[in-house]
Amino acid sequence: MPRNILKTLQSEHDALRDLFAEINDTTDRAKKGRTQLLEAIEQNLLPHAKWEETVFYPAFAERADRDGLKTHAEAVLEHHAVEDVVIPEVHAADPDTPEFAGRVKVFGELIDHHAKEEESTMFKLARKLFSAEELASFDEQYEEWKQSNAASLVIAGEKGKTQLKSAMKSLTG
Repeated sequence: MPRNILKTLQSEHDALRDLFAEINDTTDRAKKGRTQLLEAIEQNLLPHAKWEETVFYPAFAERADRDGLKTHAEAVLEHHAVEDVVIPEVHAADPDTPEFAGRVKVFGELIDHHAKEEESTMFKLARKLFSAEELASFDEQYEEWKQSNAASLVIAGEKGKTQLKSAMKSLTG
């Protein structure tokens, strides 16, 4: 089967949906399990999101028409909302509380909404904007990037931002 970045991203969306379903099925007594699942969610989400933001979205925007640019703007804002607000809010709650469970539920709903929008709108447009060879090349670049030091640094930076924002949320209530 030929490589295709859209299939890879779709598969990662599906994996995230499964992780959110699993964490949403936990009880408040599952503090360790919730912590591990949240870590797994972030390990899957952060490389995906950062690569989209730095490579795929800009390439998409370069070729998109007005409707495509609107789709692009929505996707970028959804990423920022999750990264800047939702993830720090989740981390600001103790994993063994109903507050954490509620925040994780909203986090999962936002990710599912975003993934569905990408799959039904952005990916549909991308199939028209990029050749099969370009989609395969993106897939290869993404795989290489995920293994790179640059990716590790970007992800570490995101985790640091999240910890700082979470700490600030805890201080300000």
